[in-house]
Order: sequence, then C-alpha cells, then structure tokens
Amino acid sequence: MSELCELGIRAAQEGLAKGDFTSVDLVRSVIESYRRKNADIGAYLTFDEEMALKAAAENPGSVPIAVKDLINVAGQPCTCASKMLEGYVSPYDATVIKNMKAHGFIPAGRVNMDEFAMGSSTENSRLGRTRNPYDLERVPGGSSGGSAAAVGADMCIAALGTDTGGSIRQPASFCNCVGVKPSYGRVSRFGVTAFASSLDQVGPMTKSVEDAAILLGAIAGHDEMDGTTPRDAVPDYLKAMEGSSMKGVRLGVVREYEDAPGMDADVKRITREAIDRCERAGAEIVEISLPHSQYAMAVYYIIAPAEASANLARFDGVRYGHRSDMATDVFSLYTKSRAEGFGAEVKRRIIMGTYVLSSGYYDAYYGRAQKVRTLIKRDFDAAFEKVDAILTPCAPTPAFKAGELQDPLTMYLNDLFTIPSSLAGVCASSVPAGFAAGNLPVGVQFICGGFREDRLLAVSKAFEDLIKGE
Repeated sequence: MSELCELGIRAAQEGLAKGDFTSVDLVRSVIESYRRKNADIGAYLTFDEEMALKAAAENPGSVPIAVKDLINVAGQPCTCASKMLEGYVSPYDATVIKNMKAHGFIPAGRVNMDEFAMGSSTENSRLGRTRNPYDLERVPGGSSGGSAAAVGADMCIAALGTDTGGSIRQPASFCNCVGVKPSYGRVSRFGVTAFASSLDQVGPMTKSVEDAAILLGAIAGHDEMDGTTPRDAVPDYLKAMEGSSMKGVRLGVVREYEDAPGMDADVKRITREAIDRCERAGAEIVEISLPHSQYAMAVYYIIAPAEASANLARFDGVRYGHRSDMATDVFSLYTKSRAEGFGAEVKRRIIMGTYVLSSGYYDAYYGRAQKVRTLIKRDFDAAFEKVDAILTPCAPTPAFKAGELQDPLTMYLNDLFTIPSSLAGVCASSVPAGFAAGNLPVGVQFICGGFREDRLLAVSKAFEDLIKGE
C-alpha cells in the first residue's frame, strides 16, 4: 500500500472512514516512503516507527503528521536541529500536539529545520542537509525545510511548521505545497521552542488548502498556557470554504512590490498570471500601498534577534543540552558550552540582538524598530479597509542551489515579501501557482487581516481551484 502516503488529510480520513485501509496501513506506507527517500532528501531527523505504529493501532482513524523539530512531543527528541540540544528528550506535549492528538492525528517523525528556526534554506541545520525533492541540488527553503520537503516528496500526509518571518510560506513555495501562517495568537506557542516570541506561529504545511483548513482547525484555539491566544471560538474553516469563489473578491496588489530587488523573471511572470487569473474569475483588482514595508527587513532583523538573544539565554549548559568538557569554572561552562553548541547563524543573531538591547543602543535601535513596526501594521489596517485580501509573490526566486547564497544579507532577502505580514501579526498563505524554468515550483502569497483565516482559506481555495481547473 505504498501509494497511501500520497494521500492528503481529507482523502486519508475518507478512506479510513470507509474502511478502505487502516491507520496502521497509512503509517506503514509513510514509513516505506521514509525508508526509500530520506537518504536522498534528508527531510527527517528521526522517525520512531514503533511508536507511530503503536499509536495507529491504538487510535483507529488517526492520521500521521510530521513535526518540525522544535515542537515538544512527550518521549521524543526536540533538538531544534542544534548540537546544543543533543540528547534532550521532551517530557511533555506542546499544546498543538495535545490538540492534534485530540483530533485524531499522530505526531510521527521529526523533520529537519534551520538551527533554532534561524534561516531560509535549512542549510543552517547542524544535524544534516535537506534537499529539495524537485531538484536534489537545491534547497527546500527554511526554516521549515524538512516539513516542506516531506510534504512535497509524499513522505508524510501533512506536516507542522513554524513561521517567524516566512519560515512556512517560503519553503512551501519552494516545494509545491500549501503553507499557512496563522494570525499571531491564533495557535498556542506553549511547548514550541521560542525564537522571537512576538512573531512565532505554528501552522500547517499540506497538499491542499482543504487539508490546511482541517489541520489548522485542529491545532488552533485558546490556551491558558499562552496569554496571546484569544478566547473566541475557532471558526469552522471547512464551512468557510464552501462555495468559495474569486467572484466579487477585492484583491489588493501592492504598488511597492512591482519592481522589488532581486525578483526572478519567472516569479514575476507567474505572479502576474495569478493576478490575471483571479481577475478573469471575477475578482476586483485594487492597487494598494504598503509604504512602510520598505523598512520591514531592517525592523525584523532588529526585533527578531533581540528576542532571540533573550530566549536563547536559557541554553547555558547547566540544566539540559550540551555541556562543554573543556569548562574549568562556572563562567567558562557558560561560554564554552554556548560556543560549542550554537552554530554560526545562531551566534550571529544572538550577537546582533544583544547589541541592539544594550545600554545606549536600546532606544536608537530596538525602541525605534518597534515604532516602525506599528506603522507597518497601520499600513495593513488601512489596506484591509479597501480590500478583502492581498496577493503578492511569496519569495523573490524559486529554490536556489545549495551553497549558492553565502552572503547572509542576500539570504535574508528571501523573506522580503513575507516579513511585513509577520510584523503586522496578520494571517497569510502560500499556494502553488506554477513552475519556473527547470520544473521549479513557485507559490504566491495571500494575506488577510488578523484572525481572518476563514477568509484567507476561502480565497486560497478559490485560487487553488483556478490552478487545478486549467
């Protein structure tokens, strides 16, 4: 039954309900795919086959989901793809895992990522390389590269990723899958290793928009352990998508993004074609302005490293994780353990973050960045008074070759179109839109207002139907 791994969530649930196969059959098919492909693709870091088969046998009707390696699952490692957390095994389930299990999903297999979610290519993982299933010489994107590669290669039914500045959407674009970054607060962060606490969100990476709606509905909701989650009931996302159409949708196109730096010609063409498709299907195309988006990259690389500097201070070689054998006193225990445990990109961001938070620089950098962030959010608020959704490119280029982008600043530009909506705290998706030269997938991004995932999924589904209908 190796073909079962090619199913999405909805198809798997329907087959299970009809008795066409069992959850054990489904897990076995995923395991077979993992065994055949992982040596080449490197999506998974670990896969507890015995646990997954046992959970499937005990929970008939359940569906296996791959989990990014910074989400805690009781009894499983949670390394964040870092040597700093080698040997750590989680003693508890994150809230998203508890919610998943309650809705009939099995956390099966832990997938690769950029170390502590800092990167756009999964090349920063210290536990191995992940390759793009569409071209093994290219990256899968990041930081949720393992999640995207596993979905794109049919090595899982669906996966969980996290998105701080584009880490779900950009790899989804690179690997031809659907990715959704929920609004800030829609999904609990309890039990998810923190990178930047005012930006991090867990979201689904799936084979269709419908599957994304099912998985998001399962993991979303209020959590007493996370004060950013509202008490409002989670909408019925599947119902919100019923009869979805582009007809009458006011779709915003951002004036400032037309000639963005480093935009690949194929990405520009595919985005233009996506806009034209929507217009032919009845959408009203409205030109909008997000004038402060030009500062989003600078703002993000002040705020995110600052929060990372604070969050990663807990990894000190004392309580858990890597402890240096070279330490001679308490001070050297801290410094040597952190120097050995963290990789280059993590160190770079900790240093940047510590600098902007330091005395004499806090107001000039961090304080000012927070003020500009407010202006960016106001731009989005004003835009959503005119439009229902915004359509933009997802990433400036298709997947690039491993080792091609050595300059950190050039790498950071991969999140040019995704960072503004992250700073604003609104919801956004990446939906497959076509292929560039070399059969490389390209996705487009849809953005909707805060806590309007119902509208986001309806618009994304309407666009997906247009693509599949041609």
